[in-house]
Amino acid sequence: MAEIFQEQVHVRCTGRFMCQYREAKVPDSRSDPAALRFLIGHDLRVSREKAGMKQAEAAKILGCNQPKINYLETGKTQQKPDETTALLRAYGADVEHIDRIASLAGKADQNTWWAPFSDVLPDWFRTFVGLEGLATNQFVYRSKTIPGQMQTPRYAATLLEASLQIALMDAPQVVASRMARQRLNDERNPLGLRAVIEEAVLDRPVGGPPVMREQLQHLLDLMQLDNVELHVMPTSVAVHDGLDDEFMLLDFDAAQSIGYLEHAAGALYVQDRDQVRLYRMMADRLCSVALSPSESADLIAARIANLQA
Repeated sequence: MAEIFQEQVHVRCTGRFMCQYREAKVPDSRSDPAALRFLIGHDLRVSREKAGMKQAEAAKILGCNQPKINYLETGKTQQKPDETTALLRAYGADVEHIDRIASLAGKADQNTWWAPFSDVLPDWFRTFVGLEGLATNQFVYRSKTIPGQMQTPRYAATLLEASLQIALMDAPQVVASRMARQRLNDERNPLGLRAVIEEAVLDRPVGGPPVMREQLQHLLDLMQLDNVELHVMPTSVAVHDGLDDEFMLLDFDAAQSIGYLEHAAGALYVQDRDQVRLYRMMADRLCSVALSPSESADLIAARIANLQA
């Protein structure tokens, strides 16, 4: 059974709105203390279990009690570089791995980049925003909408019009936060994106022809980037690995990859290495049966031509 970290969200009422979007200021750093603690804690737990040690045994290494080890592994307590080094050495981790995790621990006291948007980010979603900001690569499969990293402001705003989770007054700020999260064009720290979307996503008239033309052209522009790989899953492919649910994978330079599944009331984080490996295999299989990037670009261009006709 895969270990899953689950969070819940309180649903808020809303109504329709007109979004007056203004370009969000791109943050200088994507640091997030809570997300770093999450990643470090996950690594400490996996390394301890791989070494066959109990939390009580790990506590003796630091000369502390067992609850502190639990807090360190769940990210409730900030992990110090010397503590992570001592634990990982005792677990038999290699020197490079120890140095990477200790370096992460040394950055865990920096400011949270998404702080200006904290009022409109649900508690359950803040963890993901922090992890996404730290990720180097992301895979995403979407069956209903364009992935958030590839959305235009007007497309994103239209999606929020009928949302039960976004209050009317918060909508412009939510759109701004979504735009601030986007890193595909970030010259300092670009996110590598590999995505698969269903063909039906191209035909869903979000916002009407003007909004969809702009959005589809934006996809073509992003596909010119070396760090973006987009595949369209033809409707003619009747059965594939994504039919059960949408999912995402996040990869990090200094920490282990995690899976992410979002639902209406929160999110699930898949941390078990075998389960993450299964999702990785699913991602590869989805890309293999979907259209190639060049074929996908041709299909998107054809949709734009139809909208202009």
